[in-house]
Amino acid sequence: MLALIQRVTSAKVEINENLSGEIGQGLLVFLGIEKNDMNEDADRLLKKVLAYRIFSDAEDKMNLSVSDIGGGVLVVSQFTLAADTERGLRPGFSNAKPPGEAKILYSYFVEQAKKCHVEVATGEFAADMKVTLTNDGPVTFMLKS
Repeated sequence: MLALIQRVTSAKVEINENLSGEIGQGLLVFLGIEKNDMNEDADRLLKKVLAYRIFSDAEDKMNLSVSDIGGGVLVVSQFTLAADTERGLRPGFSNAKPPGEAKILYSYFVEQAKKCHVEVATGEFAADMKVTLTNDGPVTFMLKS
């Protein structure tokens, strides 16, 4: 399981010009689910996402997590993160979990996030989404379970 996380001052997702999810300061999490991922992978990755120290402390060092600052978390499904890009000029998606199974795991990740974090917003699985964000830094990391 893959999470491309971006430290943001704000982020939102719109579907058909309707707001689906929005946060202020916090993390935008693009979630990619690979074919062998299971609930345990989601649990490990979520724990890492919420505890990853990429927010500045009083000494301007990346020493605080999104949980420490009480920031928002916006989770957006993005199967393209699981793409195989090693050969050719067109990505392959054989590494991605099939959509029906991936949706279940995405929903599990979101449910678990809502159980242990105050502010969680989402996009919609497999929807055509428009994501708007203000990356703070810019600060972007790829996390793996």
